[in-house]
Amino acid sequence: MIIYIIVIQTNRQLNMLPLEYKKILLGVTGGIAAYKIPILVRLLKKSGADVRVILTDAAKDFVSPLTLEVLSQNSVLSSFTSEDHDNPSWNNHIELGNWADILLIAPATSNSLSAMANAKCNNLLIATYLSATCPVLIAPAMDLGMYTHPANKKNLQKLSSYGNIIFPVGEGFLASGLYGKGRMLEPELILKNVISHFYESQPLYGKKILITAGPTYESIDPVRFVGNYSSGKMGFELAKEALRLGGIVKLIIGPNSLDLKSFGGDLIKVVTASEMFKETISNFNDSDIVIAAAAVADFFPKNKSSSKIKKEDKLKLIHLTPTKDVLFEIGRIKKHQILIGFALESENEIENAYKKIKRKNLDAIILNSLNDKGAGFEFDTNKITFIKKNGISKSFKLKSKSNVAIDIFNEIIKLND
Repeated sequence: MIIYIIVIQTNRQLNMLPLEYKKILLGVTGGIAAYKIPILVRLLKKSGADVRVILTDAAKDFVSPLTLEVLSQNSVLSSFTSEDHDNPSWNNHIELGNWADILLIAPATSNSLSAMANAKCNNLLIATYLSATCPVLIAPAMDLGMYTHPANKKNLQKLSSYGNIIFPVGEGFLASGLYGKGRMLEPELILKNVISHFYESQPLYGKKILITAGPTYESIDPVRFVGNYSSGKMGFELAKEALRLGGIVKLIIGPNSLDLKSFGGDLIKVVTASEMFKETISNFNDSDIVIAAAAVADFFPKNKSSSKIKKEDKLKLIHLTPTKDVLFEIGRIKKHQILIGFALESENEIENAYKKIKRKNLDAIILNSLNDKGAGFEFDTNKITFIKKNGISKSFKLKSKSNVAIDIFNEIIKLND
C-alpha cells in the first residue's frame, strides 16, 4: 500500500455559468415594479448573460437608465435615435431583435401589453418586439382590478396565442395597498424561468443527476493522511456538462483546489470515504443518473493519532482497515437508476473493467488507463473507453476533460433513450 502525503496547490478552473453566452434583451415598461429591475439585471449578469436594456419613457420615472447601464455594462436605449457627438444615430430595432437569444419584457404593464397585442408601435421597445425573431418572455405587472379585467385577459391570451411565453403573476400586497394577484414575479423567480426556458429542451431536462468526484483523505494524525492524486477535475467537468444539458445536478466532491464558487448545482463537500459513502447513499434513491467519478480510498488508518506523530517517534507501521465500497453498495440497491462507474487500470484494462461492471451491477463503465500519457489523475486531459454492460465499447482520443465530459454524456443519453 502506497501512502501519499499530498500538498494541495491552487488550480483555478473556468466554470460554465447557467446563462453563459446567452444574449438577453430586457425591455422595461413604466410600472412600479421597475424598481426591482436592477436586481434582475444583476442576477442575469451573475448567471453569465450578456444583457442589453430598452426602457420606455415611462419606465424612467421608476428606474434610472444610468443604474441599468452600469449594471448591464451596456448602453441603455429608450428612443429610435441617440445623440453621438451632436449627430443623431439610429437605434436599429431590427438589429436588436436579431441580436438577442430572448426578449424579456419585465415589468409588462397593461398599456404595453395592449400595444404588443394590437401592434401599436409607439416606442422603440414595441418596435423591437414586433420585429423580433427570438422567443419573447413576458412578466406582467399591474394592480388587481386591472389584471382581472377582461380586456387585459384578452390581450394576454392573444399574446400567448402568438407564441409568447407569459409568466404567471405573483400574489401579495400591491402598489394600491390591495392584496391579490398582479405583482411582477420576483427577480429570483424570473431568473429561474429564464434558465428553464433555455434548458427545458435539453435532453436531460428535469433529470436528477448525482456525481461523485475527487479523492478522499483518511487521517493518520491531525496533519497527515492517506490519499491519492485525484484532482476532481473530471467529475467537476461532468457536473458542469450535466447542468448544460438541463439536469438537476448534485456534486459530492472530496478535497480539491477547484474554483467551485459559481457552480450552478447543489454542492456537497466531503473529506473521508465514510462521508462520501453516507452522502452518496442518502442521495441515491432520488437520482435518475449516477456517475461515480470519485477516487474513494480503499483503506483508512484503524487508529488515528489525536496529536501529530513526531518524526523522532519513528512511525513504522500503520494498520489499515477497508472502507465501505460505495459503488458496490449503490449497485446492490439500484432500481431505476442509470449507474456509471470509473475504472483506472494498468493491465488487462478492458477485461478488468468489464468484470467491475458485472460485480457492481453497472450500466456502463468509463475506463482510464495508467498507460496512456496525459490521462487520469491531475491532468487537464483524459483518454477514455466507454464500455456498456453488453460488452460493447467505444474508445476516444486524448481530449480536454471538458470535451471528454461531452463524449461521456453523449453515450449516457443513448443509454437513457
